Amino acid sequence: MSPTVFQEGSDRFYFFSREEERVHIHIKGERGIAKFWLEPLIALAESRGYNERDLRKLQKIVEEKRDVIVKVWNKHKRKK
Repeated sequence: MSPTVFQEGSDRFYFFSREEERVHIHIKGERGIAKFWLEPLIALAESRGYNERDLRKLQKIVEEKRDVIVKVWNKHKRKK
């Protein structure tokens, strides 16, 4: 299961339910895929297809929506 946390333009921000416990977010869009850690700091974990400018923009979105991402993550993890 991979619940969508939110959509920003053509980019879908989501996570995989059965993946590791460390809070992170996956992003898939027309230009590529990426994964950002949210703990201990927000940092790029991996990416394919996105250029540096795209990645800076995505990281800014993750920083701005961090609280929403963590809230959805925690709510979903409690259901398991």
